[in-house]
Amino acid sequence: MRVCILGVGLSSLTLAKALVNLNIHVDLISQKKNIKINENRTIGISENNIEYFNNHIINIEKIIWKLKKIEILSENLNDEKLLIFEDNKKYLFSIIKNSKLYELLEKNLLKNKFFKKINKKNFINLKKDYNLIINTDFNNIVSKKYFSKKIIKKYNSLAYVTVLEHDKITNTVATQIFTKKGPLAFLPISNSETSIVFSINSSNIKREENLKDLINNYNFKYKIKKIRNIETFELKSLSLRSYYDSNILAFGDLLHRIHPLAGQGFNMTLRDIKIISRIIKKKIDLGLPIDSSINQEFENKTKHKNFIFSNSIDFIYELFNLERKSKNKIISKSIQKIGNYSSINKLFREIANKGI
Repeated sequence: MRVCILGVGLSSLTLAKALVNLNIHVDLISQKKNIKINENRTIGISENNIEYFNNHIINIEKIIWKLKKIEILSENLNDEKLLIFEDNKKYLFSIIKNSKLYELLEKNLLKNKFFKKINKKNFINLKKDYNLIINTDFNNIVSKKYFSKKIIKKYNSLAYVTVLEHDKITNTVATQIFTKKGPLAFLPISNSETSIVFSINSSNIKREENLKDLINNYNFKYKIKKIRNIETFELKSLSLRSYYDSNILAFGDLLHRIHPLAGQGFNMTLRDIKIISRIIKKKIDLGLPIDSSINQEFENKTKHKNFIFSNSIDFIYELFNLERKSKNKIISKSIQKIGNYSSINKLFREIANKGI
């Protein structure tokens, strides 16, 4: 029994590793021979998902940077702290470079007897060749044919991504600042490096402004030595109306994409991987075939949760966007007051850690 995965991004490789660990033969099909991974891109992984990754996919302890605290600030309140998330007993979140995780997964998979990587441009007979096809690629003909119906929201914003090189400090606190131009995240990846994700509303971009100057204006912690090359991408959220078509299942960013302000995009995919892995393992244990019934069960178990979670992130973005436009402090002050209740603060941490 072989499962086909279309695409060679982090979602594809992570899912492939989870499946070969169940002794399932996986063919990973890509239209491109060489994939360039951005050296400045990072992802955040919750503590619960780190545990799952280490126990069920591959141990990543050596390539993650653990964070003890997350601070949320607002420029409307003169950079007062709105929320502080910390747990003295454990780390909250970890940051990892995309390139390091990609390299670790790819090297491990290429050594695995259950895994095969194939370069192929013609997808005509895929439905007949495989019992189950999992598609993570936006641009192939399968996506255009079967997964064109989607809900897309454009934020009229661009995300600027880079890495700061700075003097060595104890660097275990992530900072999110809701600035007047958009959300800015400082995400530590070592004691001397910090990842930057700055989501700037298009109407706030001025040609004469230098993004490096903007970063320096909001930096209150680091003595910067160098700001690496800045990468840019358009921000939008996406949700498919239907998760599957017969034996083809959409997955990863093709299935759902959210605003990066909470660092939850890849965490949603990891939670999806947990669920589909359990469904497939149960089928194997019961001696049942791996077929299209998996797709229906997966959609039934995940669609409502993903919809609620995605819209929750969007709601947070719109709250602060409304405050930015109205130039008042009511929303920030309200969130600051609510976040001081320990039970609510703990609930926020649990949702960020485990999802809904």
